[in-house]
Amino acid sequence: MSRKNWSRDELILAINLYCKTPFGRLHNRNPDIIKLATLLGRTPSAVGWKLVNFASLDPNLKKRGIKGAVNVSQLDREIWNEFNSNWERLAYESEMLLAKWTGERIEIVAEIDPLEIPRKGLDRKALVKIRVNQNFFRAAVLAAYEFRCCITGLAVPDLLNASHILPWSKDEKNRVNPRNGLCLNTLHDRAFDRGLLTITSDLKVRISPSIKKPAKRTDPTQQFLTRYDGMTITLPRRFLPEREFLEYHNEKIFKQ
Repeated sequence: MSRKNWSRDELILAINLYCKTPFGRLHNRNPDIIKLATLLGRTPSAVGWKLVNFASLDPNLKKRGIKGAVNVSQLDREIWNEFNSNWERLAYESEMLLAKWTGERIEIVAEIDPLEIPRKGLDRKALVKIRVNQNFFRAAVLAAYEFRCCITGLAVPDLLNASHILPWSKDEKNRVNPRNGLCLNTLHDRAFDRGLLTITSDLKVRISPSIKKPAKRTDPTQQFLTRYDGMTITLPRRFLPEREFLEYHNEKIFKQ
């Protein structure tokens, strides 16, 4: 029996799952892969293999010597490039497709609190899109860092944030780009947002001199902040932060 070619919609659903799945869980025993396989009428092995195909297109994995699968199709490449050239549109499209294929409301698929969304009106659609993309960004960034803070190693998901390097309000194009994200615990996320710490272009933590002044050198400050000064962050398995985004944060947001 000949194998059925993958459609564009199926590939968009597959790359959606690829982005939200830790690299070490791209296998046919993963319940999420089994669930998508059932939805698509394919085997878990076929879906798992397709996700590994996408890994072979990831430039950050190539730099680390991780090649992934070799039987990548032209359509695989096209969908990969579509995502990487317009995360804002494709993230939303992929979540809407997932809602359509599962027959569930987008609020359920994207795990949006119904109380956050007005029931009707022009503002509802715009707000739903924002929440959908915010949740996709969080899922992609946390999965890339395997649900661990890149500074402290804290691995409690409820205490982790997907921190934007380029602020949400400053760069609409890269709002949903996972390479514009860092997985930080809530304290260091706040410090990063306020410019009290930054990540340099060589991926090291730098603490603001304002925190290191003698008057601020308390034991808690040392325990939670200054002890990490100069430390190299734990790198994500994919979606390495963009150098130019880090340089912007260093120059425009970090308090020298």
